[in-house]
Amino acid sequence: MTTTSLAPEDAARQACAKLDLPTRGLTPVRAHATSVYALPAARAVVRVSRADQHEHIARAVTLTRWLDDHGVPVTQPLDVPQPVTVHGFTVSFWHHYPQPSDAPVPDPEHLARILRQVHALPPPPCTLPTYEPLSSLRTTVRASTSLSPSDRAWLLDRTETLLATYAELDFPLGHGLIHGDAYPGNTLWDGKESLSLARLGDWDEAAYGPRELDLANTFQGVRFGRTPAQLRAFSAAYGYDLAQWPGTTTLVAIRDLHTLGSFVRRADRGDTEASAQLAYRLGSLQTGDAAASWRTY
Repeated sequence: MTTTSLAPEDAARQACAKLDLPTRGLTPVRAHATSVYALPAARAVVRVSRADQHEHIARAVTLTRWLDDHGVPVTQPLDVPQPVTVHGFTVSFWHHYPQPSDAPVPDPEHLARILRQVHALPPPPCTLPTYEPLSSLRTTVRASTSLSPSDRAWLLDRTETLLATYAELDFPLGHGLIHGDAYPGNTLWDGKESLSLARLGDWDEAAYGPRELDLANTFQGVRFGRTPAQLRAFSAAYGYDLAQWPGTTTLVAIRDLHTLGSFVRRADRGDTEASAQLAYRLGSLQTGDAAASWRTY
């Protein structure tokens, strides 16, 4: 994994300077796998990712512009040369969509309708990598300095078991462009007073793969309070009920493991809160507790 002594906020400021964007009011919004900052002076959001994500971010910029041309409601990049590389980071700039005060997050059916549009499109004008489930997790686990030997061995063994099962699955929805990280938390309201249009963001993991993967993420959301009624509404809006497909359990289990990657990396950096949540998630997985609730942050 790329290491750097530069803080993400400093990288954001240096990238802004390269593009002559004002940094007045730069404010942290979120720090997880990607650090996100509000840039009110440019009505933008700055996303600071790892340097090894440069190709993924560049593809996301191209892809979202193409999706917008096809009428798909996605978050849009600023019209500036990007992404920008700054001392171990990849920095990208996106339009800011102010969320109405006290408004609920978009319901899962908004995501379902967007995915239905995406999955019906012709191939995009950029080369998509083939989706390789848990590839980045394996790399992260092997390089981790915080995982115990027993947890590392369990994660690698569990990964191989799930990948063997995944290789035997039949996918009735076929293969094509997938978002790769499609879950309701990556949707935003368009920023207007009406709560009728939601946009889908965070296209860093876009790939070519089985479309069921984009649906399984919402089903994995039972870990975070997703209800059976919401899952039924999601399925109705998309036009396919993933609950009736026998491979759903495998895809949800893969998603469970996938979510651990950013917590492992944060734990390696000494983040005690991430370490505690990682330990809790690992414990529930190792004991087979499929009903354990996980924190979202």
